[in-house]
Amino acid sequence: MARQRTHPVAIPVDPAHLSPGHRWQRPLQAPGVSQVDFEERVDFQRLHRYRLARTRQALAASGLGAMLCFDQHNIRYISSTVIGEWARDKLIRYTLLTGTGEPWVWDFGSAARHHKLYCPWLAEDHCLAGNPGMRGAIGPKVGLFEAAAREIKDILVREGVAGMALGLDVCEPGMLFALQQQGIEVRDGQQMMLAAREVKSHDEITLLNTAAAMVDGVYQDIMEALKPGVKESQIVGLATKRLYEMGSDCVEAINAIAGERCSPHPHNFTDRLIRPGDQAYFDIIQSFMGYRTCYYRTFAVGKASPAQIDAYKKAREWMDRAIDMLEPGMATDKVALAFPKCGEIGFETEMAAFGLNFCHGLGLGLHERPLISRLNSFKDPYELKAGMVFAVETFCPAADGVSAARIEEEVVLTPDGAKIITLFPAKELPVSNKY
Repeated sequence: MARQRTHPVAIPVDPAHLSPGHRWQRPLQAPGVSQVDFEERVDFQRLHRYRLARTRQALAASGLGAMLCFDQHNIRYISSTVIGEWARDKLIRYTLLTGTGEPWVWDFGSAARHHKLYCPWLAEDHCLAGNPGMRGAIGPKVGLFEAAAREIKDILVREGVAGMALGLDVCEPGMLFALQQQGIEVRDGQQMMLAAREVKSHDEITLLNTAAAMVDGVYQDIMEALKPGVKESQIVGLATKRLYEMGSDCVEAINAIAGERCSPHPHNFTDRLIRPGDQAYFDIIQSFMGYRTCYYRTFAVGKASPAQIDAYKKAREWMDRAIDMLEPGMATDKVALAFPKCGEIGFETEMAAFGLNFCHGLGLGLHERPLISRLNSFKDPYELKAGMVFAVETFCPAADGVSAARIEEEVVLTPDGAKIITLFPAKELPVSNKY
């Protein structure tokens, strides 16, 4: 028998909730980590309403009946709930939003009860304890996938969307199979969620700018501490401590790379000792109220060689060329032309060179839209929009065969073009502890 297609009445989206509320006429705020009664800072209730309205709008346009999320960033975007970095890789928390209902949240044990007490924007009976098995730690014979799928199916029936496809972002294979056994048609919903998240509201931009301001200060600490005899790992420890003192809720990763480790880029850190004349670069990936930074800076230690200075100049030229092109309505394939071809930095393919010269969106996730590079943008171009926030990264190996320059600027796309929010000086190669 053919599947019955229903057309339930979707919850209307209040246009006021969809407004990003940008205040382009005034400076971008980085007001601090506390709220006050004498300035407008972040309105978290407005932030909640905006994110849910954006999701509803994207869901209505997608043809899906509901969206099921295990991706922690999507869960936070829809439900404004989080239980910390612990949950990042567990695939244990999930949320469901139908086109006709309010968000449902399944959480780890007592966290669901906590949401009932402290998250009044959620219906109490929509905060449930859930556990699909903790990535196989609880064996499949217990039937947790099947129980979760039955519970989800029951909600889809009650909210009138069981005859429509269900969007899904990420999950364990067993969860997917259990949903399909319930007769649910499952489709990729991650693209829908990325489309919802691509334009940031005034409150999101304020949080992203505050997160960048925190890293501005950490780079001052790094520049003062960067001297011979200090380990890469000590710089990581210094930065991590400082960020949590400032109010970071997650220091996701810090790359610390120096000397002969600079080229090729290893994307990690070790206990290597800093030496005189090293080139060293760092990437600080952390979040404030969930909103992330991706913020590279390069230094020379004590003195800079001609090869290091030349590499830095090239990386800066590529950076400035790309940023100058960033404006609403610009096509991403045009911006990709600003970056060097893979052969110019010593790689045989664009896949091998990916991630060294490109742009990527920032928000609750580290890699959102837009993502602009020579690997993908010529095949799938789209237009940039005001309110996008993204990082622009460049990399240039030095002629000495070991050093390299790595620069990254975070930008807010305003109606007048890109506004840089990463403010630690980077126009010229900084030299720490000169001698």
